[in-house]
Amino acid sequence: MSAASTMKRRILVLAILCIACAGVMMAQVTTQTTQQKGQATSQTTVERGVVVYVSGNDVVIKMETGEIRHFTVPDNARGIVDGKEIGLADLRPGMKLQRTITTTTTPKTVQTVRAGTGTVVRANPPNYVTVRFEDGSVEQYKIPKGTKFTIEGQPKTAFELRPGMKISATRVITSQAMDVSQQRSITGTGPAPVALETPPIEGVLLIAEPAPSTSAAAAAPRPAPAPEPAPATEPAPKKLPKTGSVIPLIGLLGALFCGASFGVRLLRRS
Repeated sequence: MSAASTMKRRILVLAILCIACAGVMMAQVTTQTTQQKGQATSQTTVERGVVVYVSGNDVVIKMETGEIRHFTVPDNARGIVDGKEIGLADLRPGMKLQRTITTTTTPKTVQTVRAGTGTVVRANPPNYVTVRFEDGSVEQYKIPKGTKFTIEGQPKTAFELRPGMKISATRVITSQAMDVSQQRSITGTGPAPVALETPPIEGVLLIAEPAPSTSAAAAAPRPAPAPEPAPATEPAPKKLPKTGSVIPLIGLLGALFCGASFGVRLLRRS
């Protein structure tokens, strides 16, 4: 093979590479996004409650409003109780907790600029055109009033667009968004001492007194024994007065016998 043929072959390969690189550059779609943040605002919420139940990661708290709420606490949760850092395993019923949540909201304006070469898929003059870009993405554009398109070196309006035309387009997307962040802190105090509750009385109320110590019992004088009560005497039987006599009884019996004999005599006569 001659040197001239070899040179021509190299020039042809170099031309093909240049065309390929140009095609890749034309097919490239660039996207640039910028953000502009506004004034941030903060809101603080404070919640208070008393721990009533702890089991594993499940914690039940009675809020100061009276509401009973259930929380699933992560293992790495930390709080400050009585000035000391505690974890989930240190929670106890009766602890008074306070959760402070600070929410910071920052508004921002997001602007995305997308530029590239594509093919017209659909034209809806005078407001919209749909373009398929070289990377395969399909997007719809809003056409600003009075926009002119340069196609094959000729200026054209939106009414002259047809499917299949090659155009270069830049799409600007502006949207509003919010950045929201939260900071949480938990503080509290240990459980209060449990008050002794008096159970209801059943039957007779008995009060136990502590037994005196041996030394106190020896020092204290013993009380004198109480005198034994005298035995009770039986009352004497009542006696008739000495003025009583059997003479009236004898007289009464004599009168009865006389009356009986008189009655017998009357019966015989009759």
